[in-house]
Formats: sequence, C-alpha cells, structure tokens
Amino acid sequence: MSTEPEPATEDTAHAVDTGSETPGTAEPAGAASDARSDEPAGDGGEAAAQVSEVEAELAAQRIERERIERRKAEKQGPIDAGGKLSGSAADLLAAVRAVESGEKPAATVFGAPEPARRPAPEPVRPPRPAPAEHSAAPAGPVGPAPETVQSVRRVLAEGGAPEGLAPQTAALLGEGAQDALRADPWLLLRVAGVRPEQADGFARALLGAECGPDDERRGRAVTVWLLEQAALAGHTALELPRLTATLAQRGVPDPDAAVQSTLAEGEALAFQDALEETGARREGEQDEEGEEGEERPVRVLIGLERYALAEESLADGLARLVNSAPKQDGSAADWEQAAASAQGSAAELIRAVAGHGLVLHTGGEASLAEPAALLRTAHALGLRAWAAAPGPLGRDRFAALLGAAPAEPPSSEPEASAAVTVTGLLTGAEGPGRDVDGALDLDLLVVVDAPQLDVEAGALLAESLPDGARLVLAGDPAVLWSVGPGRVFADLLAARVCPQIASRRPDPGPLGELVSGIGIGELGQVEAPGKEVVIVPVRDAGEAVHRTVQLVADSVPRAIGVPAEETQVITPGHGGAAGTRVLNAALKERLNPGPGRFGGFDPGDRVVHTPVPGRVLPGRVVTADAEGLHLSCAGETVIVPRDRVEGSVRHGWALTAHQALGGRWPAAVVVLPGDAVQALSRPWIYTAFGRAARHLSVVHGVEQALHRAVADIPAKPRTTRLPRLLTPQVPTAD
Repeated sequence: MSTEPEPATEDTAHAVDTGSETPGTAEPAGAASDARSDEPAGDGGEAAAQVSEVEAELAAQRIERERIERRKAEKQGPIDAGGKLSGSAADLLAAVRAVESGEKPAATVFGAPEPARRPAPEPVRPPRPAPAEHSAAPAGPVGPAPETVQSVRRVLAEGGAPEGLAPQTAALLGEGAQDALRADPWLLLRVAGVRPEQADGFARALLGAECGPDDERRGRAVTVWLLEQAALAGHTALELPRLTATLAQRGVPDPDAAVQSTLAEGEALAFQDALEETGARREGEQDEEGEEGEERPVRVLIGLERYALAEESLADGLARLVNSAPKQDGSAADWEQAAASAQGSAAELIRAVAGHGLVLHTGGEASLAEPAALLRTAHALGLRAWAAAPGPLGRDRFAALLGAAPAEPPSSEPEASAAVTVTGLLTGAEGPGRDVDGALDLDLLVVVDAPQLDVEAGALLAESLPDGARLVLAGDPAVLWSVGPGRVFADLLAARVCPQIASRRPDPGPLGELVSGIGIGELGQVEAPGKEVVIVPVRDAGEAVHRTVQLVADSVPRAIGVPAEETQVITPGHGGAAGTRVLNAALKERLNPGPGRFGGFDPGDRVVHTPVPGRVLPGRVVTADAEGLHLSCAGETVIVPRDRVEGSVRHGWALTAHQALGGRWPAAVVVLPGDAVQALSRPWIYTAFGRAARHLSVVHGVEQALHRAVADIPAKPRTTRLPRLLTPQVPTAD
C-alpha cells in the first residue's frame, strides 16, 4: 500500500431508534432529500417497445398485492402465539384477536394462545402469481386526477404545508384525499419525507384547539411512521418494548394505547415468537409439572402487514423447495461425472445442487466462477437454467463470466441470455417467461449478489418457482445487506436449513488481499508494486473534493491507465461537504461542463436513474426534448418525463456504496471525509473497497476511525422473523 503525496454525511438515517443500520433508499424530492443516504444498484431499463422499468415494478407490486390478499383470505384463526403473556403485551394480543373476530378490542383481555406454527405433512404448492402482461402504455404510473391534486393543494396551503406535496398526497390517499386529510391531518405523515413535527404543525393549523398530543389519530400515525422508518432500516418488525419506548420519545402520552389502536385499525400486525430457553431451564422443565413444564418465554413483535406477510410467504416458499425432491433432470451418474470434471468447491456445488432444491453458495468476487460453472453444467445436462441478479450491474458482470457471447440456455430463442435481472425475470421482460400454471419456465435458478435480496423480492421469487425446481443463492456475506427490509441471505445462513458451499477460491492480487482482510476485521498493509492501492490523506472536506477530482481526471488516467469514464467515486452519503451532490457537481464541472439546461443535466452526463424507490439504473444522458430526458441505461433507452427528472435522476460520477453494489470498475476512488466517521462500518468499507478491480485510491480524512470501523463495527442487527418461521417447517442441515 503506497501513499501518494498529491494526486458525507452519515450512511444511515436515524429517524427511529431502531439500533440498526439504515441503508437508505432512493432519495425523494422534497423534505426528505437529506434524510436518505444510500441507494442500491437497480435493474436495467427497457427499450421503448418493451415493458418500461416503472411498468415492470407496478406489475410486480400488483402481483404482491394479489398474493397478500390471498394469504389474508387463508388466515382463519388468530395470529400464532408462542405462550402466555401479561401486562401491555397481553392487551395487545387481545386487541388483535378481538379485531379478527369483528369485536371491539378490550383493554385487558387475553385469550389462550394458538399452537406453534407447524409444517404441513407434505409440501403444498401455493397459488402462483399470474405472469405480468406486456403493455404499450406510456412509462410511469397514472397520476391522480388534476382536480384531486388541486383540492389537496388547497388543504395543504390551509394547513401551512408545502403545496408541492399535493401530487404525492393525492396519489397516496386516492379519490377524496382532501376530505381524508381534513378528517385526519396526520395522514400527511404517510407522505415520504414528512416528519412527525411537520405533521403536528399541519394538524394544529387545521384542527385548532381540537389538536392534542393524546389524539388517537396521532398515535396511530406515529406508530405506522416508526414502523416504516424501521423498514427503511432493514427491520421487518420491531419488538414491542422498543416500539413503545420510541413512541414515548416522540411525545405519544400512552404508547400502549397507540399500538393497540393501530392493531385494531388493521394498520399493523402483532406476532409472538418463542424465545430459546437456557439449558438449565430445559433440564428442569418436567420437575413438577410433567411434560408441560413452565410456559415458554416469548417476544412480541409489531410489524407492517406488507412485510410480515411477505416474510411468511418467503418462509413457505423456501420450505417447499427444501422439503421437495428436485426434478430428476439428468441421471445421478451424469451429475457425478460433471462434478468430477470440475475443480475444488465448484464440484461440491454441483453435487449439492444435484440432490437438493435449495443451496447456498458463499465467497468473494473470484467465487462467481463456480456458479458460472454450475450454469454451464446444467445447460449441458439439458436443464433450463438461468441466472438472475438484483441489478443490471450484477447481471452484466455475471454474464461476462459466461463467455464473450452470453450463454445460451436451451430455448427456442437462441439469442436469449442466461443472465437477467430479478425484476425482469419476475415481470417477463427478461428470461424464460412463465408456463401455463404461472410459474417461471425453468429448472434451475441461480441468484447472484443474493445479499441484496429483500423479503418482498425473495417471496416473489420463491412463489414463482415451479415444483421440482432448484434454487441457488450465491453471494458474499460480508457486503452490505439489502436496501429493503430483511436479511434473507444472512438469515438462511444462520438457519442452516440447506446445504452451504463455501468457496475456497481467493480473490487475487493486492486488492484481493486487502479486501479479504477487511472481511475478517483486519486492515493491514499490503504490498502494491503496481500502485494497486493508493492512500491520499486529506485534512478537510474541501481538500477531499479537490483530490478526488484530481485523481479521477488526471492521476489515475496518467499513472494507472484507467480513463475517467471507467473510474467510479464512492462516498458514504448524498449530503455533506464531500457527499455525492458536492462531488458530482465538481466532477461535472471538470469532466462534462455545461449549462445544465434540462434540470441541471447535459448530454454526456453520467447519471443514475431511480424509476421507483430502491431501484437504481446507472446510465448517461443522451438528449432532452419535449418528451423528457433521454437516458441510456444498461444499453437500453429510458425516457424520463420532465416532471419526474428532479425526483428520479441524479448525477452518477459519485455514488454511495449501496448504489455501487453489484458493480465493479477498473478503478474506484473511495472518499472518506471527516464527517463520515459515524457512517463507517466493516461491511461498508468492505463493499466500497471491493468495487475496484485493478486500482483503488482512498481519499482518507478519518484518521484512526477507519481501522476502528474495520475492527470493531460489524453490521448492525436487523429484527426479522424468517429463521423462526423456517425452523418448524424444515429440518436443520448438519
């Protein structure tokens, strides 16, 4: 590691005291812009004749809503319980059961718990989502009626709220939004970017003396808002004590009543999970009470219905794969012959996939060669095998491993590529499409960059696989987790319900040595004779910006031979004196100066497009006209309407680590300004440094905080239910 003498803000949002990393989401326009920090790498845009990215997302959301309605209809009894409770927890569960029976919830009633969740004797195929239909409709969702927007605008102005929130509010609340706002002004808190104190001011202006902190409507709104903020932080649910404590901090006089009201209105769900008992307790369970023993302790969780049902659906789908025998494609001798011809852990992967419906594969960048070998083997055996990545960066990276020409699965369309994006696969815009039953028309699916999967995407994938199919989830467990709620890959690794193949293929060179050390909590010196790693110390954020521009535009092209177009800048957050906004402005001025006549953009600008929250498409500006801003994203043309440019397109010379996930560039410049200390963690540093393929420059202004983060700050925990949902359904793998 050498030091070249010359040539943010936090990565987390702390709107709720969840104690967890907040990876952030796509940054909305308006009040929330500074609160959001990281965006993930997204899926590719479609050409004009194909389904647009937004249409694809809407189709996926429609499938998700239909699935949730089916699951709600299937639930005949109360929520699963793990044991008896007392106090406010008992009251909450009583409220849930009363609501389910159609009664008014009582304050101090508690019914008998239901038995623990049990698996079905045989795997049962859940109803499959219908395939998304292609549509030639214009890109983008249909907005609310103009008269509705205007009516909402008048209510917002009356309450002193920004009138620019009218389109979002009208779209969220639908027809009659203005009347709903007058009846419950705290509904404004559901709009992205609005905070409780802002909603309180709006409510005071509309309600006058009727407005008070103990208003039941306020308690419900703040409860839902906190659960939404927790989802942004990666949680699928919150433990009851944490939720009520945070409600109290937000000025809710009676947190227990607020949670009960939220449950009674069906805006959240409550769950009981049995806790693990100590060995001493297990030994004494039958001392005096026989087989029953003392009642097991439980924890009460509160979660939004959307994520709770998605997590249950994911558990059911994965259990079906684990408990079902995979389809016999190719003889056992053929699979063994293929494994014998492979090397190292690739052979272990092939053998595991031959006999199991679900397999996990872990390893660094070099280990991707093993899923690629598996895919080639599957094609040779006649399987309809496909690979999917959460974003276009990961898709294109994996496709390159399959050869100069994309691998061709057995298909009537020989030009089809075996590597697709998850969204494209689910919506039918990419991949094999669906069979007559609505399942994906494939035998084997390999999902790379699996740590980026959240519970909703995971649930849709699991439900869409046909009976007898094989699923391989492959990824590096040391990188940042998904932007959406859940930690699917990490939860499955911890649950140990299926074979896990750990690659023994190391990442090569000084960069591989550096990143591998970070993964185990060590930041050591590495020999870099070819200037593979360069440290550029800086004193302040201003110098960090100056050095970054110098590196990208001059030093790296001159000394390393990597042009600016192939160099990616990565920084912890969007805001701050050296965040993506400031860095992108400085880099644009140097690399592609222009007047920015179309919303601050000019042809040739490097950008990232966020068609929907949490989905990011890297690309470049081609032109602009009356239709909107024309972008080239992952080889496809995307037209962003004028009114959506400000909220969905930003410059992309500098990205956050989540935006860069899935991609690798010949050179990466990681900027660590002094105000980024609180955002640093081992997974963040591992992810950022790992984006460099040939050269890494670190603009270093955090002194010893970098070493402390690598050694002492692991990924913050997320509250999820997936392991506990899986445990009673599948046996534990040895």
